[in-house]
Amino acid sequence: MKKLYRSESDKRISGVCGGLARYLNIDTTLIRLLAVATALFSLGTVVFLYILASILMPKEKYNSYPEGYEYY
Repeated sequence: MKKLYRSESDKRISGVCGGLARYLNIDTTLIRLLAVATALFSLGTVVFLYILASILMPKEKYNSYPEGYEYY
């Protein structure tokens, strides 16, 4: 079973986008671009949700890469 964690190895600010990309098994850059684009047009809602996610999401445990995950 997959779990959603904040990434410790693929992070720029707090690891939310890196963890979400790993959970969805898509490129981290795509998640980051989508987050920035929606933050610009959401009047602060996405920024609030990002801060909330960085508080509520647990940090990844050491060596928590799932089998078959391709990291860049």
